[in-house]
Amino acid sequence: MTVAQKLTRILATRTGAEIELAFVTEDGRTTKVLASEDQVDRLVDELEDILNSPGEDDSGEPPAAA
Repeated sequence: MTVAQKLTRILATRTGAEIELAFVTEDGRTTKVLASEDQVDRLVDELEDILNSPGEDDSGEPPAAA
């Protein structure tokens, strides 16, 4: 497995029945993946769980809107 790179941008587009996600890293590299609607839905659920759970430096306030 490679070393994690800092994410700078995420792009998403529908490609037929699938959703194409493109992850752009700080070094300019782009990784594209195809995912089903169900996979994207599960990813969103996991991210919401992470954002809504107390963090290491949690002040008790909800996360700021992006």
